[in-house]
Amino acid sequence: MSCAIEVNDLTKFYGRPETGVLAVDHISFEVRRGEIFGFLGPNGAGKSTTQRMLTTLLEPTEGHIVINGHNLAHDAYPVKRQMGLVPEESNVYAELTAWDNLMFTAKLYRMPRSERTDRAQALLETFGLWEKRKVKVANFSKGMRRRLSIAMAIIHKPSLLFLDEPTPGLDAQSARTIQNLVRQLNAEGTTIFLTTHQIEEANQLCDRVAIINHGQIAAIDTPEQLKRTFRRVQSVEVSMEPHGQPLPDIQAELPEATSIVRQGDKWRLYTKDPALLLPQVMEYAHSHKLRVVSLSTLGPSLEDVFLEITGRQIGTVHHQTPATVSQQQNAKQTVAADET
Repeated sequence: MSCAIEVNDLTKFYGRPETGVLAVDHISFEVRRGEIFGFLGPNGAGKSTTQRMLTTLLEPTEGHIVINGHNLAHDAYPVKRQMGLVPEESNVYAELTAWDNLMFTAKLYRMPRSERTDRAQALLETFGLWEKRKVKVANFSKGMRRRLSIAMAIIHKPSLLFLDEPTPGLDAQSARTIQNLVRQLNAEGTTIFLTTHQIEEANQLCDRVAIINHGQIAAIDTPEQLKRTFRRVQSVEVSMEPHGQPLPDIQAELPEATSIVRQGDKWRLYTKDPALLLPQVMEYAHSHKLRVVSLSTLGPSLEDVFLEITGRQIGTVHHQTPATVSQQQNAKQTVAADET
């Protein structure tokens, strides 16, 4: 399968390389034509900086980017015509109607009049906005603005679409609508580069994901293959009555649990071997006169893999090591760079 994006040794310093902050550290990866490629990472890891370089909004310090066979450093114009960008904040013009927003964007891409009107109508109908085409966007909900923003990004039929955090802040129905639109666009042949904090969204949408941490690519694979690789973050989920009370000596009495997380009325106990942990849980409940309401074993989720790779903890029971402290200090340095 041919590549839509080829990145080789891509690097970005903010400031002088000798004294500045290294935001992206010599990363290399490929995005295959026709796939949905997820780009994940904690705040300050280099996600936004990388996407800005891929979309020509930021010049790399070092490295090469080739998009659809064009070197971005020497042949950016045809690349720009082949890509669409949906930024994190919807880039719609609130004082214009939905129709006028699309017409303005189509003119920027120099689309013929007959083609742009037909395309605008088709998109507004597809995105459920046709009845609102004459309404000023100032009166649109956040979900409607997001749909219009995507329509504006694809009115010129780009082969490559960059989506930056498409669903945060949306209600569940609007988020589901956006996700279905992404699937539809991909089914029609659009390659999609999805930058997101929504790990479950990436799990559901993406063919492959890359995880960037401290400016470096930590892993690239399919969501399912990443989960199989990290079997050590399996877990046992248990609910015990009475609910809501502290569980005394839980870490000491469950030595097979590497991390313990309270999630609502349940406890999630991470372990390398659920078979060894299960009898410990039952013995713990019996000795403390607790009734086990539900008990199940869970494989690693993509969120578990993400947290494992990036060195972050979601539990209330864990110990900081000097290495963890060092990672956190490095992360604080790169946050400033990524948000510049």
